[in-house]
Amino acid sequence: MQKCEAETEVDFLVVGSGAAALSGAIVAHDFGARVLVVEKSPRYGGSSAMSGGGLWVPNNHLMAAAGFADTPEEAWEYMRGCVGSDVPEARMRAYLENAPQAVRYLCERTRLRMHIVPDYADYYQHVPGAKEGGRCLEASAFDARQLEESEFLAMRETAPQELVMNRMSLVISEAQAFLTRSPGWMPLFARRLGEYLGDVAWRLKSPRDRRCAMGNALIGALRLSLADRGVPLWLNAPARELLVERGRVRGAAIERGGVPRNVRARFGVLLATGGFDNNQALRERFLPQPTRAEWSCGNPGSTGDAIAMASEAGAALELMDEAWWGPTVVVPGEERARMLVIEKSLPGGVIVNRLGKRFVRETAAYNDVVKAMYANHREESPCIPAYLVFDADFRRKYPCGPLLPGAQQPDWMVRGEIRRRFIRKAGTLDELAALLGIDPGGLRATVECMNRYAGSGVDEEFHRGENAFDRFFGDKSVTPNPCLAPIAKPPFYGFEVWPGELGTKGGLSVDEHARVLDASREAIPGLYAAGNCSAPVMGRTYPGAGSTLGPATTFGFVAARDAIARARAG
Repeated sequence: MQKCEAETEVDFLVVGSGAAALSGAIVAHDFGARVLVVEKSPRYGGSSAMSGGGLWVPNNHLMAAAGFADTPEEAWEYMRGCVGSDVPEARMRAYLENAPQAVRYLCERTRLRMHIVPDYADYYQHVPGAKEGGRCLEASAFDARQLEESEFLAMRETAPQELVMNRMSLVISEAQAFLTRSPGWMPLFARRLGEYLGDVAWRLKSPRDRRCAMGNALIGALRLSLADRGVPLWLNAPARELLVERGRVRGAAIERGGVPRNVRARFGVLLATGGFDNNQALRERFLPQPTRAEWSCGNPGSTGDAIAMASEAGAALELMDEAWWGPTVVVPGEERARMLVIEKSLPGGVIVNRLGKRFVRETAAYNDVVKAMYANHREESPCIPAYLVFDADFRRKYPCGPLLPGAQQPDWMVRGEIRRRFIRKAGTLDELAALLGIDPGGLRATVECMNRYAGSGVDEEFHRGENAFDRFFGDKSVTPNPCLAPIAKPPFYGFEVWPGELGTKGGLSVDEHARVLDASREAIPGLYAAGNCSAPVMGRTYPGAGSTLGPATTFGFVAARDAIARARAG
């Protein structure tokens, strides 16, 4: 244990400042604990603030009013069918039982408001118990003028891929309408642009949109709720070591502003610091190869700190080779990669390997696209990188990576560095193949097949666009299949696609109460973990949109209640 003359005592110490951390801190305070939240960076919110802000919560309290039916039995059948035996049954049942309670609590007791994304289907429609909508909740738009100006600016920024023109924020349903050109998208864009430009006084100070959506809406509402309760949040305050006495975690050594301080926590410590997204050494040690931190969309501050501290205290690790996978693009001049969530499903594009051949259903869950990249990556048929190829019609109609639709941002308006180092453009498919290093014959054959499929509406190889999840990101104006269109009009475009992720998901072994376990599967007294530093309740899969933040928020809630209940029980 580190010796330090300066000490602070609280009941419950929370390390990290994302959704898991803030939810746990709020609940602990409401149950009567003195709480302190510490964050190592100058920005709070972590990967949660950069995320889509969705929570996957089966059987939630908002479903019935929105016209959706669900039961605990259906939720269990689906989750069990997705996750399998990689996670103990007790943990999965704890999630399904507590997630609806946690969401209702936060919606009723805090500034957070949520709504259902109606047609955001579960990712695996073939699994019994799947729903075509209702289980994905997202934070409703949050007015950041409710926060102190300094508090808003200290929140980690929205990821660029979630902004229109790198400026305006949209909730998921708005983003879907805009990106897939659904009916009403133009008036929506005009309204949001007017609101953004109309915030004149703020525009003179910052380009950030004070109408927060997605992850910034979730974190903004939770941060305001924390401030309402007077719970302190220390920034620039990394945790260096857990304080352990006679086998129990009693707090942590914190360095605040360069000054060491022992923070003692009578009831327990909640670790919620994220994964090891930005730790290249840990990526190379645990993740499938090849892997690079530059391919990640996660928080730059996620370097595995909690995993290291808890391991020193005897914690066991699970599923360290896993992540919340998704295909990403690395854009010159941007801090983090962008994930291809919508682009891969839009009609008129195709993902191929170096042989010019398809190897995955592009509309599959992003988790599965990357798993297919690794599974099919061999010397004779390299899939890393893969390549997204599309034509002039796709370029004109749809945003793609850092590019706005060509109708709004012609090629001559694209930043020179992106034209030189990111996007490739050619008059023929053979010329594009040469620029990308793809086999031209293979690419021609693939495009011929895609064009035939577009005409019939049937993808004979991978069945793209045949279920509700696929069609969520399709262009509804395109028939007979909203996810298929010809790739025929020159010029042709393409860029590299990498096996990235929203964040790593392997971490500390935990039980159904979010208690950290040692190698003997015994709980380490006083130590809890939630979020991406803990092993995922979703195992190796990704059942639906919000499968990251749903468990993070829920097990922050569970950890706080459990720690206080045990302390009071003596």
